[in-house]
Amino acid sequence: MRRPAPVAVTGLGCICAAGRNLPETMAALFRGERAPVPPRRFATSHPTPFPVFEVAEDFAGRDDLLRTSLLALAAADEALADAGWSRESLRPLRVGVCLGTTVGSAMNNEEFYREYRQGQEPSLAPIRRFLASNPAASLAREYGFDGPCQTVVNACSSGSDAVGLAASWIRAGLCDLALAGGADELCRTTCNGFHALMIAADAPVTPFDRRRKGLNLGEGAGVLVLESEALRGSRPARAFLRGYGAACDAHHLTAPHPEGAGLQRALTEALAEAGATAAEIAFVNAHGTGTADNDRVESRVLAALLPAVPFLSTKGHTGHCLGAAGGIEAALTVACLERGEIPASIGFLDSDPELPATPVTQTTAVTGDLAISQSLAFGGNNAVLVFGR
Repeated sequence: MRRPAPVAVTGLGCICAAGRNLPETMAALFRGERAPVPPRRFATSHPTPFPVFEVAEDFAGRDDLLRTSLLALAAADEALADAGWSRESLRPLRVGVCLGTTVGSAMNNEEFYREYRQGQEPSLAPIRRFLASNPAASLAREYGFDGPCQTVVNACSSGSDAVGLAASWIRAGLCDLALAGGADELCRTTCNGFHALMIAADAPVTPFDRRRKGLNLGEGAGVLVLESEALRGSRPARAFLRGYGAACDAHHLTAPHPEGAGLQRALTEALAEAGATAAEIAFVNAHGTGTADNDRVESRVLAALLPAVPFLSTKGHTGHCLGAAGGIEAALTVACLERGEIPASIGFLDSDPELPATPVTQTTAVTGDLAISQSLAFGGNNAVLVFGR
């Protein structure tokens, strides 16, 4: 099999509850800080206040777009600045935008519909704002990009799938540069849905721990700048995307296959595309939601395919950001690979005898030139990204 060429990652951007940008987020991870609290932008009637990881930024003065798009813009601005691009310098280029999302701002117009059902004549401003807030399209419009534009909605693997798809655009010559990743905001409808599924924890999330109780939702955005080699020239890259694999369990609407069949296929495909073996993997940024099924399946697959490779879950710092998770975790994976160490997997204290592999419990130096970020999603979707130095 002829392996596709690596795609350069020249810029990174991240906004989440752990930090307003990537350096702040990385600092919080290595300090072991986190502060999930009940949501402040909406209220629920649950007797137990379920904690979430909410971004502090209110984006005052930007009422033309909904929150998911504004989170994406914040991360994209950081990523482009990190890569050394200004808006003016990008104008002659073919620039694509590929963003994953799940909430995508689609369910946050409750006030409008409440007034409408009460016989009032609500302002159409919320509807216009919604129609303008397709995450990828709003980013392309903001910057004036005219390359390929795609919003990926593939549950919690959306951000990772968007990175893999954008890399294929670069390889195919469809664009010179692409912004890729994911963005999602907290939403009352989503929170109620996860509570109804009984997989939301009423305490800070503890991925892979014996006493794990479920996930905490979060919000944010993670964006990578991908460039063709012709465009990059001699400028340095922060990393290279060397492999991408995607596979579906076709097993259950929400639960993963008990043996992780889809994850095994996606991981095997990504490693084959990268031309890599387990011995070359420095670490894995696992999906690690803190739910019983996810952690059990993921631990078994990692023990089988990547034995002794250190891994962690960063969701203990960011919460589960749904469609943004893959983008945020891709940025954190690249940053940790550059740094040569990974932080403790916060929330993990006691091993579960059902889990054959357990995450790191302290800051751990890593060796090897490759790192993996993987995503598991509702519908049995699985996506794996392999990054290289």
